[in-house]
Amino acid sequence: MLKILGKRSSINVRKVLWTCDEVGLAYQQDDYGSGFQPVDTPEFRALNPNCLVPVLIDKNFVLWESNSICRYLARKGGREDLLPLKPKDAADVEHWMDWQATEFNNAWRYAFMGLVRKDPRFQDLVAIEESIATWTHCVQIVEYQLQRTGAWITGKQFTLADIVLGLSIHRWKMTPFSHREMPAVERWYMELNHRPAFMRHGNNGIA
Repeated sequence: MLKILGKRSSINVRKVLWTCDEVGLAYQQDDYGSGFQPVDTPEFRALNPNCLVPVLIDKNFVLWESNSICRYLARKGGREDLLPLKPKDAADVEHWMDWQATEFNNAWRYAFMGLVRKDPRFQDLVAIEESIATWTHCVQIVEYQLQRTGAWITGKQFTLADIVLGLSIHRWKMTPFSHREMPAVERWYMELNHRPAFMRHGNNGIA
């Protein structure tokens, strides 16, 4: 059985758990991170030198970086619908995943930490507004893409791109500030709510 190390409140852990459920892979999830088992120990650092969650253990194979884990799980389960084999189709999914991990995540970090986590290090009101503006710009990019496809992020088929961006958009919706109307994003988000795995690991009351 796969082992996933990381607390369920982590957005990156949740994308891995969601992927496991979509693929149909059995796993054991152990809580690591703030408030749970520590990640700054020699034992954990041997698994992930960054001391971050999630970490996947598959027998003797150890993997970190959440989007890489999601790719591995899709391939392990033979789910070509989630991550196609053809290079161009795969690249179309993966470039959205990479964008989510870099541009999108960096956009929301200051506003989310200040408004939701109430972290005293993230209370500069100007910086919060700048983060919200950049975050909203990223959501607008998703809006344009969904207007273009009329369905899922990369087209007519649900893929890993929808999983990683689905959690990011959920966090945007759950963070308390005035949100611009995004009809295509809202339509897509409602479609995600028909997926049981999203309701377990995405829209479950956690931002």
